Amino acid sequence: MSIQILLVDDHTVVRQGLRMFLSLDAELEVIGEAADGLEAIEQAHRLQPDVVLMDLLMPRMDGIAATAVIRRELPDTEVIALTSVLEDEKVIGAIRAGAIGYLLKDTQADELCRAIKAAAAGQVQLSPQAAARLMREVRAPESPEPLTDRETEVLRLLAQGMSNKEIAQTLTIGEKTVKTHVSNILSKLNVPSRTQAALYAVRIGLVNMDIANPNHV
Repeated sequence: MSIQILLVDDHTVVRQGLRMFLSLDAELEVIGEAADGLEAIEQAHRLQPDVVLMDLLMPRMDGIAATAVIRRELPDTEVIALTSVLEDEKVIGAIRAGAIGYLLKDTQADELCRAIKAAAAGQVQLSPQAAARLMREVRAPESPEPLTDRETEVLRLLAQGMSNKEIAQTLTIGEKTVKTHVSNILSKLNVPSRTQAALYAVRIGLVNMDIANPNHV
């Protein structure tokens, strides 16, 4: 089954370009487009995509605000911030809002396709440098609920960049069970994304930052 994608950008030519080269990958399917954050929320609710490619600077409602709403209301939809500016404030805002990753618009097509597939599989995509930057800026959850031993194990593997499938194979449990554990982890830590859960795992010493897979975006 293909990964279903919603494209969000206020420039028609950008959406057309993305649609064109994403259509070359048989595993990916663009099912909708939106030109601003408000339209993105409407379309996300209507289409329930696996992944949203979200521009950050848009009229009416920006991508960070739209990401926060989508992640809160549609927790099974992952968001990748796709932007032309690498400003700390924007990156941190996007991750805080619940984006699982962020990419620059000059990213190569094959790299973007890989990132979308990784996001759909639940892989956290953070380089050690990005993790270090975000660790300083994204606050740790205050008095989180304690995790069970199994949830702690799932969090450790998630923070190492494993996909849901890889975690399921490692722990010999079903993928649906992994998703349930992840959902419980996010709820207990009171964070909107796997990325913030992974940062928490690094912060408490559950994993080292240099464990991050060098192939991750």
